Amino acid sequence: MPLSATTARSLVDQAIDGMRALLADGEWSVGTRIPPEPVLAAELGVSRNTVREAVKALAHGGVLEVRRGDGTYVAAPNEVSALIRREVGRVELDHVLEVRHAIETRAACLAASRRTDEDLAVLADALERRRAGAADRDAERFVTADCDFHLAVVAAAHNPLLSELYEGFLETLVASVALPPDGADDLAPAHDGVLAAIAAGDPEAASAASTELLEQVGH
Repeated sequence: MPLSATTARSLVDQAIDGMRALLADGEWSVGTRIPPEPVLAAELGVSRNTVREAVKALAHGGVLEVRRGDGTYVAAPNEVSALIRREVGRVELDHVLEVRHAIETRAACLAASRRTDEDLAVLADALERRRAGAADRDAERFVTADCDFHLAVVAAAHNPLLSELYEGFLETLVASVALPPDGADDLAPAHDGVLAAIAAGDPEAASAASTELLEQVGH
């Protein structure tokens, strides 16, 4: 009957929204296994069948990955990011980089006029960890800090959709960063320039600094 179908669907939507909230709040990070059905049903206040349908929907959207006999894992933070990740693997790398650069330069421009003191602290911390990673020749720490910096620049634009789009390029971003064996960090001044322009509240300078950094990365 239409009424019961609508009611059932609203419960599934409720469960999906609850799971999306857990993803958005960072309680479920990419790569982690989500709680089993009974636990989720209790937490979300719905039946196990409703949870099962919600998981199926999110898995279809690429947000969750159901592994038979192992559990369900987070594959992407949201549907937008999942879509971008799928498309990234279907187009030429040059096209991926062009879109990524477009997002980053625009984000830097917006960040210059919207950033908060907290944003600046996060950016500065990422660069400090990046410098430390280079000095210690710790490639993993260096790459993580570098990616954190780029993600933080986009986050400082305070445009949720822009952040969701950029998260879809994370794997490409990670693959583009490398620490030379000798620990030389020729890109440190360019990274510092992006932060300085954002801190100064100069949108044009921030966009130019981001462009300069990305052009150096491409060489």
